[in-house]
Amino acid sequence: MDAISGGAPAEESHAPAMLAALHEAAAGIGTTLDEDTTRVELTRAAVRLAGGTAAVLHLGRETGSDYEAVSGNATVLPDASWARALAREAADPGKSRVVSTEFSGARSALCVPVASHGHRHGVLVCARQGAPFTTAEAWLITFLAERAASHIRHAREHNAVSSIVGRLQRALLAEPGRPHPNLDVAVRYLPVGQSALIGGDWCETVRLHFGRTLLVVGDVMGHGLEAAVDMTAYRSSLGYIASADLPPHRVLRQLDDMASREPDRRPATCLVAQVDPNRGRVTLTSAGHLPPIVIDGAGRASLVPVPVGPPLGTGLGGYEPTTYRLDASQTLVLFTDGLVERRGEDIDQSLDRLAGVGFEAASGVEAVLDTVLARLDAGHAEDDVAVLAARLQHRCGHTHGTLH
Repeated sequence: MDAISGGAPAEESHAPAMLAALHEAAAGIGTTLDEDTTRVELTRAAVRLAGGTAAVLHLGRETGSDYEAVSGNATVLPDASWARALAREAADPGKSRVVSTEFSGARSALCVPVASHGHRHGVLVCARQGAPFTTAEAWLITFLAERAASHIRHAREHNAVSSIVGRLQRALLAEPGRPHPNLDVAVRYLPVGQSALIGGDWCETVRLHFGRTLLVVGDVMGHGLEAAVDMTAYRSSLGYIASADLPPHRVLRQLDDMASREPDRRPATCLVAQVDPNRGRVTLTSAGHLPPIVIDGAGRASLVPVPVGPPLGTGLGGYEPTTYRLDASQTLVLFTDGLVERRGEDIDQSLDRLAGVGFEAASGVEAVLDTVLARLDAGHAEDDVAVLAARLQHRCGHTHGTLH
């Protein structure tokens, strides 16, 4: 059993070719944040450089094969228990030693610690028929193992941070409040990306006096945890302001004032709808937000015109309310831009596509959301999606204009 130094190879004349091969092999390691993939990339790179077979050996278990990410003919590898004893000599991350030996006659093995910054992630075992591994091969494979170890450590750190972010997101993910019983409400939220649980889009419902309910949909600029933190701040402010039972345009004015006093608060668009089932009407106010749609009893959808003020956080104010009649045959749908916007498409065209969705006559609010999310392929949207559908539970009298 011989210890091989991890120093530079002596064959200086071959150095350019070796470095080129090393560069090519190293470029294929660590292409993802998945540990198993990195181990496979390591063993494949080792086989490309030195031939034979390569695998990663776990030292924590004393039984079983424990070989992982095998590249090449697994029968060439030494017995795992025998290799484990040999590998322990190479597994000390402080020494970073490489051990080479011959076994079973004409076969040779090379054991290299997969270690980085004092963290051990197993041992790379290379084996082949014929000549022992050279000093140059040991140096090249050691470099690859160290590179793989660095990527594995990075992947574990990333997963640890992602776990913390996930817990924070779940803590921020709050369900909307409950409306009055005279109003059916359904809400859906789809964060963009596979790892995100929450972003800057949000829906809220707030009970007011005399059977009225405030419906709110908002969209904070940006994505991820930072946008979610500001989203939570807007929702908290809304709850405080709404308790004063102000009209929608004054709710937005106060939200804008509060946000503009915080220089680090991200701007947000917001649409507020105050629904009054007893009077059969809804009052709408927008802060830079897209208009809602209303679906009639026959399943036809149309956009509802709403005066648009500046986004929240600008400190500009200037929000105007508009009131429409709303009856129990109609469904009001509020949404964020992620539902309709598509790359390279004009926003008016996007809104027309939404208004062109046909719904089943007299669909319930949950069915309405199922239909709109499916028809607009919201699962593949390029932005967070929040959508809220509301319908009165009884027919009410006449006031103001008509939603159409």
